[in-house]
Amino acid sequence: MIAAAYAVLDLDAFQHNLAKVRGCAPGAKVMAVVKANGYGHGVLRIAEALQDADAFAVARVDEGIRLRRAGLKNRIAVMEGFTCADEVDDLLAFQLEPLLHSFSQLDILKTRKEQQALSAWLKIDTGMNRLGFKAKDFSAVYARLSDCSIIRQPVNLMTHLANADDKNDDKTLKQIRLFNETVGAFPGQRSIANSAGILGWRESLADWVRPGVMLYGISPFPDSTGQALGLKPVMSLHSRLIAVKPILEGETVGYGGNWLCKKNTTLGVVAIGYGDGYPRYAKAGTPVLVNGKRVPLVGRVSMDMITVDLTTQPDAKPGDAATLWGDGLAVEEIARYADTIAYTLVCGITPRVQIIEGVSTHKINSAR
Repeated sequence: MIAAAYAVLDLDAFQHNLAKVRGCAPGAKVMAVVKANGYGHGVLRIAEALQDADAFAVARVDEGIRLRRAGLKNRIAVMEGFTCADEVDDLLAFQLEPLLHSFSQLDILKTRKEQQALSAWLKIDTGMNRLGFKAKDFSAVYARLSDCSIIRQPVNLMTHLANADDKNDDKTLKQIRLFNETVGAFPGQRSIANSAGILGWRESLADWVRPGVMLYGISPFPDSTGQALGLKPVMSLHSRLIAVKPILEGETVGYGGNWLCKKNTTLGVVAIGYGDGYPRYAKAGTPVLVNGKRVPLVGRVSMDMITVDLTTQPDAKPGDAATLWGDGLAVEEIARYADTIAYTLVCGITPRVQIIEGVSTHKINSAR
């Protein structure tokens, strides 16, 4: 049985999107970002689909361990690095590559006697002001790392772009310039570009690029969609109508009664809500596809259901297909209606949503 709420994943789209990355950054190695359970798509299936990437990037040590235990042999970088000696033990055991961003990490490494056991990435804070060493401290930090027996030499060099999704903001060029001036002729491979850098800032291309959201077919820019950039969306989200009923002029719909029916209306109830990951703050008017045609959301999103105005679809009936985002309805558009970004929508899919790989929605609806 297919669940009421289900997501379809087009895993072949990953190969298309990875090819797009390589076309934008010829000669660069690709570190595919699969953190946060593969942006909500399921990290193991995503890593399997992206084995052609040169490396993976995860946020935390436990995420890297999960990939190793699943048999993945690619290099794996841990973007949050480590905070204690026990995590260093795990990095060694599973051959994960930590990001180095704090003096406390250097103090821990100084106590280790292993010889050339870990590859690592030294992060320079060029303006994100989150993780990383300031440019003024770079030379001293690099020297300390050169004396750490556990670190393979030379250490790799990385920074992260804060505003690359805004093509009119010159902060990105300032960050790139500061990074290049700071690392100068020091040895070590470089990495600057995230998805927005790859697609919008050629100056950010270096030895390695780190595509994240673009691999999932989503635009990193607020004014476009992945499809408009030549990407193929991987995830589509679906459900079905479970009720169709008349609502009279003057009646209200949903919690709080904040949607007032201004004329007699046919209302549809769709079996999906914030308990499935559909955005709680999607506004009235947010489009939903019912039988492939747009209808507007009305009333508040609840935990298990949303309601839509079916006035333009008088023949709609319980069991008919509903698409929350997918072909003909970009996830980026839904994010704008909910005053958020597409990242939060795909990452927010909950466990009760059934994940279906590579099957057309037509076949699924026919099977019901």
